[in-house]
Amino acid sequence: MSSKKNVVVVGAGYAGIAVVTALTAKLDSSKYHIVLINPLPYAIPLPATLRLVVSEAAKLEQTALVPLDRLFKKGNGETRVGVVKSIELKDAQSGGQVVLESGECIPYEILVIASGSKWKGPINFPLQESDVLPHVHTWRSKFANAKHVIIAGGGAVGIELAGELKDEYPDKKVTIVQGDRQLLNSTYPASLRQGLATRLFVRGVELIFNEHVDSFPEEGSVGLVTRKGTKIADADLVISARGPSPNTAFVASLGSSSLSASGFIKVKPTLQLVDYPRIFAAGDVIEWAEQKQAAKVASHAGVVVQNVLNVLAGKSDALMNYQGSAEMIVITNGRNGGMGYFPFIGGFTLGDFWTKLLKSRGLLVGMFRSSLGY
Repeated sequence: MSSKKNVVVVGAGYAGIAVVTALTAKLDSSKYHIVLINPLPYAIPLPATLRLVVSEAAKLEQTALVPLDRLFKKGNGETRVGVVKSIELKDAQSGGQVVLESGECIPYEILVIASGSKWKGPINFPLQESDVLPHVHTWRSKFANAKHVIIAGGGAVGIELAGELKDEYPDKKVTIVQGDRQLLNSTYPASLRQGLATRLFVRGVELIFNEHVDSFPEEGSVGLVTRKGTKIADADLVISARGPSPNTAFVASLGSSSLSASGFIKVKPTLQLVDYPRIFAAGDVIEWAEQKQAAKVASHAGVVVQNVLNVLAGKSDALMNYQGSAEMIVITNGRNGGMGYFPFIGGFTLGDFWTKLLKSRGLLVGMFRSSLGY
């Protein structure tokens, strides 16, 4: 039986991968073994998911389902396919074990929770590998057959979905219903919010502001009535693009005090869970006053990795704090356009040309594959 101690990372999204990549290079492989737990044997980069479920021609199923078998460069880790059900502690100051839905128990010396978000609609991917591609093909068929797609939510996901639909089906009716008076939220300047609205309008996307979709029609039915009574008689596919919820149900096994009312994990500035110094969290799951974005996980991972190393070395008095991250964003409008905002030097926006180069054309898939050794 191996005497090595496990450092367990839950979730193979951007945050989990960033943590594992750094740990596999820095941990003493004679003492520690990394275990990455993920429901699927591959990772799916979120920026690619909307095009994946809309466009058959893009063939993203060939490149965006990236295996997790090349992460451990020094042979000091492994991926376990499974869904975490609960966390069991020895005591608050030492390790414990995670329990999978299969019943398997995986002991840990350090646990890093990077389980990401749970989405609704087309990018709510199944947890069984055999169901993923059928899910993709089903949604492609739904979009192809719909005459009028209603997108409930005018955040980044709703905007990007509308752009993908207009790329694939230029003449299809697409409407975004947004609860605010503009797209996105007040984190971002009016120039970005209005600029994106103008770009969508030019492509024929209808925008309904200060309205809500409270109930979603059953599949196969036609027609929708909004909260204020606006009737959209020909709506035959209604998609929720509202913000996701944190994928943290299993963390409740530590006690309700570990989670906020919204399900986010309560963390200290060191990104350790309150009361649990050997459990860390990173990515979308943490309760922190910032927008949830992949761009922030490098900062999260840097803090988590350094602090994991310090805790293991007995240097708990030398932990670093997460200082927050700049609020920047790049939003696609199909393959050839979009806008970005960066808050530096007074704040500035980028238009279609730079957005296409940075994100829209390839959706960062090549970079994501490279981070996984492909």
